[in-house]
Amino acid sequence: MSAPGPRRVRVTAPADAPTARHAAQRDSSSVEDIHVRSLVRSQLRLSLTVALGFLVILVVLAVLVSLWPRIQEMRVATIPWTWLLLGLGVYPLIWSAAALYNRACARNEARYRFLARR
Repeated sequence: MSAPGPRRVRVTAPADAPTARHAAQRDSSSVEDIHVRSLVRSQLRLSLTVALGFLVILVVLAVLVSLWPRIQEMRVATIPWTWLLLGLGVYPLIWSAAALYNRACARNEARYRFLARR
């Protein structure tokens, strides 16, 4: 027969220790929680605004190309003007939208940190 293994020990928390559920219920309406929700809402609003603005500009470019047939015949060094417009014109737009979004996000978070310190 094999020798018995080590005896199992059950580890439990003290009976009077607060649980995570009680702590969450107690602090659910804290000021910090309200500030965090406000930050999340402002970041969501900002991201939707930037995405919508970017989408509107892309739709305007597509409508411009489709409604102005002469632009499809224009060429710059044998490259169609529409390709240059969509290829080289959209990327600076993406970078500028990303930079504006990043700056606005940092401003929102700085406001949150200021309020959290108070």
